[in-house]
Amino acid sequence: MGNFDFDVIQRSWMYLFQTGMVFTLKLTFLAMTGGIIIGTLLAMMRLSSNKLINLFASGYVNLMRSIPLVLVLFWFYFLVPYIGAWIIGANEPVAVGAFSSCLITFVMFEAAYYCEIMRSGIQSIPRGQIWAGYAMGMNYWQTMGNIVLPQAFRNMIPILFTQTIVLFQDVSLVSILSIPDFFGSAAKVAQRDGRLVEMYSFAAVVYFVMCFGLSSLVKKLQAKVAIIR
Repeated sequence: MGNFDFDVIQRSWMYLFQTGMVFTLKLTFLAMTGGIIIGTLLAMMRLSSNKLINLFASGYVNLMRSIPLVLVLFWFYFLVPYIGAWIIGANEPVAVGAFSSCLITFVMFEAAYYCEIMRSGIQSIPRGQIWAGYAMGMNYWQTMGNIVLPQAFRNMIPILFTQTIVLFQDVSLVSILSIPDFFGSAAKVAQRDGRLVEMYSFAAVVYFVMCFGLSSLVKKLQAKVAIIR
């Protein structure tokens, strides 16, 4: 412990936060937004009475939930350029970029988990409210948009935030592709300066503080939602 070098943390913390943490938060926010939007659509498809639509959504969700995230990350990172070339008819792989590949991966992967959260939220709304919407002359989509989804989102906010905390931690997996997220930046500095203990300890403290703070916020939200109910 006497050889613990705090100077390496002091010298690199601005780089870690301005480059690594900004990337991590940006990818987390965009993946959460895209995942919730697509996940909500998938949830509505899973609850559809149309068997074909239901089967497609169920197959997608089960497939994504059965594959490790790191495998999906590798698959999209190396395959998206070839898919892009196939779509536009190019002879060479399209330069998609590391950030775009990671964003597509996380949105597609997280959508499956957000779907199940939203599906349970929608199913928690009494069926009588849906029939009331139909009685007022609304169609399926109007009933969902005006009556069911606002209540489902309010009920699911704590769980959505919990899943987002998991997403925030999972973003560190992009470091295996040499992408400079917060953890990847810390690993880069650690290997450059030969200070593995210092940098990995600092990264662990930062992740703990942020995740513990967000978890405390989720608990307060759960209590608030419980009072509203």
